[in-house]
Amino acid sequence: MRNIRIHVAAALQPGAEVSLPAPAAAHVVRVLRLRAGDALTLFNGDGHDYPARLTSANGRDAVVQIESRQAISTESPLRITLAQALARGEKMDWIVQKAAELGVAAIVPLLTERSEVKLDEARAAKRLEHWRAVAIAACEQSGRAVVPALHAAQPLAAWLAALDADTSSTRLVLHPGEGCAARALQPTSRATLAVGPEGGFGDSDLPALHAAGFANLSLGPRILRTETAGLAAIAALQAIYGDL
Repeated sequence: MRNIRIHVAAALQPGAEVSLPAPAAAHVVRVLRLRAGDALTLFNGDGHDYPARLTSANGRDAVVQIESRQAISTESPLRITLAQALARGEKMDWIVQKAAELGVAAIVPLLTERSEVKLDEARAAKRLEHWRAVAIAACEQSGRAVVPALHAAQPLAAWLAALDADTSSTRLVLHPGEGCAARALQPTSRATLAVGPEGGFGDSDLPALHAAGFANLSLGPRILRTETAGLAAIAALQAIYGDL
């Protein structure tokens, strides 16, 4: 039987009645056609699922009562931060969705030397809100009870300057044809993966990344698109050091 999972940005506890947000209520009532008495699961990103049951469903309104609280162990032992250069059109949505499904802990959209996507302040805020919604939907589908952190789009130099001095995280930059293979890395529990835009990182980007402790990671002899490269690297790292 399908487990319907709905994200609610609120404190949750067994016995509480919760009115679903309008978009979630419309989805539950109009799309899924659930009725009073039907079961579903809520989560708010705290690492738990909250099995619940609809107590009323009318038009666009839906109220559920939480029945219990369950710890969920779907997070990977390998905490990956994906620093992804902004991709055009729907490619960035695809990257955020699939990275969330694959279990990344955080996603940082980057503005790099060769980035073709330009965002003003207002548009950047709207895109961040949209990407968070994409990540939440991916968690609903994939069974994750923790939503990956989505950071605001920022210049590569500003992001590198803000990185802490903690060297326990393996820092990797994808660079076609150069670098070590994923299986040759030392075992790690944290990794930060930098992925360039279409055309790759620029001549000033790579030295800055290397100076910040990033080592080249190769995905073999073929050149992958930006929307493929990061996801392939995440899957490889998860298979070797994570939970795939």
